[in-house]
Amino acid sequence: MNKLVAIINVIAWSGFWAFGYIVVTFEGLSSRQLTIAAILAFVGFVTGVLAYMKLIRVTEQSGYAWKSNQLDAETRRRAQMQGSV
Repeated sequence: MNKLVAIINVIAWSGFWAFGYIVVTFEGLSSRQLTIAAILAFVGFVTGVLAYMKLIRVTEQSGYAWKSNQLDAETRRRAQMQGSV
């Protein structure tokens, strides 16, 4: 499953860059063609971000990557209480 998400991530980002390049650089395209290319670039961007976030979550849970430095709710509450005094 993780390999599938990684493959989707690569394909999505490739689509984003390819169609984004078309939108930015190609001249002489109709507005319909530009709209379709922009939509495909946006879909590639959103899919790439979501797949990347999924990969980050999986690698943190598996221990392959460092966990993020977020405080749990109780530690955060205690720190806020100490700072407000």
